[in-house]
Amino acid sequence: MTSEELSSLPTDFGWVGLGAMGFPMAEQLRRKIPRTCTLWVYDIDLVATEKFVKQELQYDIGRDRQGARVKIATSSREVVDKSEFIVTIVPEGSHVKSVYLDENLGLLSASCTAGKHFVDCSTIDITTSLSVGNAVRLSSEVNPPTFHDAPVSGGTAGASAATLTFMVGIEKDSRHFPLLRHVFSFMGKSIYAMGGPSLGLAAKLSNNYLSGMIALATSEAMNLGMRLGLDPKTLSDCFSTSSGSSWVNNTVNPVPGVCPNAVTSKGYEGGFKIELMKKDMTLAIAAAREVNASLVLADAGLSAYTAASNDPRCHGRDSRVVYRWLGGVEPDVKN
Repeated sequence: MTSEELSSLPTDFGWVGLGAMGFPMAEQLRRKIPRTCTLWVYDIDLVATEKFVKQELQYDIGRDRQGARVKIATSSREVVDKSEFIVTIVPEGSHVKSVYLDENLGLLSASCTAGKHFVDCSTIDITTSLSVGNAVRLSSEVNPPTFHDAPVSGGTAGASAATLTFMVGIEKDSRHFPLLRHVFSFMGKSIYAMGGPSLGLAAKLSNNYLSGMIALATSEAMNLGMRLGLDPKTLSDCFSTSSGSSWVNNTVNPVPGVCPNAVTSKGYEGGFKIELMKKDMTLAIAAAREVNASLVLADAGLSAYTAASNDPRCHGRDSRVVYRWLGGVEPDVKN
């Protein structure tokens, strides 16, 4: 990192949300920003914050301390009081509203928001994001703070490996984009300026609709081929060089054992939960209706993910467990 790059970074960072995605993302940020920086973290789940601090301390044992100091905030408001650049990542729009707009402890209840940068990496509805973003910008007349939607793709594996894709609701020529790109580069490999407020979310909802449909189609196709007598690994390899190739097939094939290191071969534990796919499909379909975009596959896809999320065999597991819900043949896998 050059001296010019170091000088362009804020000194104090804030993080709200240490869930399945937020935890490893915050880890990557903490380890890669300069040791002169401080990362203030907050989550309503105190166990998560304590685990984060403990894990980071263990990471530093036996070596010169790497990255920033970690401090636990007592509320979202304290995160803003102590930070210049704040990242939020929580499950739903209602949580985003609470984190930002709670009159007593929300981010915007802080004593001063002037000149600060707020980034929301949550996948939520566009209306809520626009409303919260407007509230952020109006929270200070002098040197108004910035707000950008920046949902991510790549799952928990991508978060842990710092290979995420960031879809940012900002214009490519915005003077704020270089800073965002710099910070996001600590956590991801692909950073896209999608064009303006809410367009990061527009890209993410479109992407997850596509990803969900591909996973469902791959599940159906794998089950079909296997029931016709094909070996699952051979079939997947064939797909990978044919017109049916996709990231899902090549990286996280729904059939256990085909991708040995994927969550699908580990009991579907971890990854992108089936309930979240149902949520994102619902959001994408609602957005499509608002702009009169035809989605021929929508009802069937949402119905499948809804039923799978309610199935005790699938509930709480990675979304590719929809293969199990379909009645897909599951080879024995030794983990």
